Amino acid sequence: MKHLIILCDGMADWPVEALGGKTLLQYADTPHFDFLTRNGRCGMLKTVPDGFHPGSEVANSSILGYDQHLVYEGRGPLEAASIGVELADDDLALRCNFVCLEGDLLKNHSCGRLETEESDILIKYLKEHLDNERVHFYTGVQYRNLLVIKGGNKHLHCTPPHDIPLQPWRDNMLYAEVPEAEETAQLLRDLILKSQELLKEHPLNKERVARGMDPANSIWPWGGGYRPKMVPLTKRFPEIRSGAVITAVDLIRGIGKYAGLRVIDVPGATGLWDTNYEGKAQAAIEALKTDDFVYLHIEACDEAGHDGDLELKLRCIDALDQRLVKPILESVNTPSPRGGQGEGVAIALLPDHPTPVAHRTHTNEPIPFCIYYPGIEADGVQTFDEEACQQGAYGTLEGDEFIEAFMYC
Repeated sequence: MKHLIILCDGMADWPVEALGGKTLLQYADTPHFDFLTRNGRCGMLKTVPDGFHPGSEVANSSILGYDQHLVYEGRGPLEAASIGVELADDDLALRCNFVCLEGDLLKNHSCGRLETEESDILIKYLKEHLDNERVHFYTGVQYRNLLVIKGGNKHLHCTPPHDIPLQPWRDNMLYAEVPEAEETAQLLRDLILKSQELLKEHPLNKERVARGMDPANSIWPWGGGYRPKMVPLTKRFPEIRSGAVITAVDLIRGIGKYAGLRVIDVPGATGLWDTNYEGKAQAAIEALKTDDFVYLHIEACDEAGHDGDLELKLRCIDALDQRLVKPILESVNTPSPRGGQGEGVAIALLPDHPTPVAHRTHTNEPIPFCIYYPGIEADGVQTFDEEACQQGAYGTLEGDEFIEAFMYC
């Protein structure tokens, strides 16, 4: 049996008063989500182990069955793997956002909408002025970039910028967790302040301001760590002779590479609300013809949640149901609302964590999931949402229980 995970990043949410006390999934019309639910088995999944920050790097690698106590090294090394930067043993790799500061506040974590081509111009500019034998900047995707510190100490407290929208940025500057890391912490704080002086006068930022757009006027390093030690999924599960990851997010590409999956690029995939849903669906359909395992990741809901945009997140949920899940159900020959014959594709549908629009950042509550495959005995859950799935046959899973249940279904 082949296996497809459809990961809708940040899709879970809290009850919203404006929606009559319903969550977005309860309020939205999602017939194809619900079709999988009615014909499959459901449960809740704790994707963030106790003591870990509810980041996508933790949640997604946990979904794939990796023990965070053994493999967690932060986002930076995953960004490095995604863009092909080989890390030495003493390289500290950090995610390096371009952020928008407005006075004393961090206005947003992504400069609104920063294209990769713009980010590349600014990274090259910083490299000219700040790169040296220890400090190296690398262009990533959109506002997400990479900073590598040779001989850096990873024991730092770095607040993710998406956790502090409209909060004082100076109060959230990184600091050393142990005395041995103070030199690295001071180096990074200096880089942040130097970047602000350089970026405020750059012509690209002046042009963005003139067009009514947010400037990329500071870097924000966070999520630092060393190269992780992850066993490829192909070695853990004999059923996976080859696998693929489909995503527009470099973090997930990095996880995929360390997990032994090939990365599939989809034209028009943005990592935002306007991503190419149909293209991603078709890429998954094609990959299932040759690969045993496909991890299909869509970022849209997460970004809408970070923006606190209720209507946009609802539109993203609708697009996921109609433009992504629907064509998959109609093409992989699993029973669908239009009929069809099963060919042995197991499908799991789930978010990685909640990103509530009222909170604008990740939370660590268990998330709903559904597993469907031809011949599975349905458990009676009728709708895919945070409340209904609590009644599912799987109960609440954690650790590697989800991937074990999915791979051996």
